[in-house]
Amino acid sequence: MTRNIVLLAASTLALAACGTTDRISQIGQYPDMSPIDNPSKVAGPRPVVMPMPQEREAAYAPNSLWQAGSRTFFNDQRADEIGDILTVNINITDSARVSNSTDRQRTSSNTAGAPNFFGLETLLDDFLPDAVDPSTLASTNSVSSNGGSGDIDRSEAVELTVAAVVTQILPNGNLVIAGRQEVRINYEVRELLVSGIARPEDITSDNTIKHTQIAEARISYGGRGHLSEVQKPRYGQELYEVLFPF
Repeated sequence: MTRNIVLLAASTLALAACGTTDRISQIGQYPDMSPIDNPSKVAGPRPVVMPMPQEREAAYAPNSLWQAGSRTFFNDQRADEIGDILTVNINITDSARVSNSTDRQRTSSNTAGAPNFFGLETLLDDFLPDAVDPSTLASTNSVSSNGGSGDIDRSEAVELTVAAVVTQILPNGNLVIAGRQEVRINYEVRELLVSGIARPEDITSDNTIKHTQIAEARISYGGRGHLSEVQKPRYGQELYEVLFPF
């Protein structure tokens, strides 16, 4: 056990030394931004696989411009093919307040005795202590109480806009979208990631969609840089919490 702790401490110190060396080399430099890459990697390494209905073959009626199974009569500029771009409006204004209170009490008392039992109660003094009273041979009582309370008050407000790319079209026509946005201000990079599945019908005429209309939505907003480093615990503190969890 002691050897494992020593090895863990040595490994942690080695990682801390490497991280410190990297941070020293980055003093006075701007944080690096991610290169432009395949947007499908934002949604994950594997394509989305879901149970889908059977595909229907297109059927054209004679002397008609209408195609059976078409969603629209005239084509528009809304995203509907792989590689098309659409805008995702993220407007999160969630709030929750929960308050619970529990109070429970219980009191019980029991008394048993045999003041008259065919005259045999007089023989109790022979094998019981002298202080025995046949009328109260046994007496028990108990008192229990339990109280608890909880209060949750949460409020979130996020308003962002990001452009996403259609990375996959599912057999039922739904679109798998993914988008990444990075903004560097001085020594801090803010990163916004969004991915999910959208219905073409939910995309408005100006080629935008709300985040509440995206199924399996994954939205991540964070950053890296000098300000983010200050908010992280130091290596010594993390090592202390690993070795002394209590």
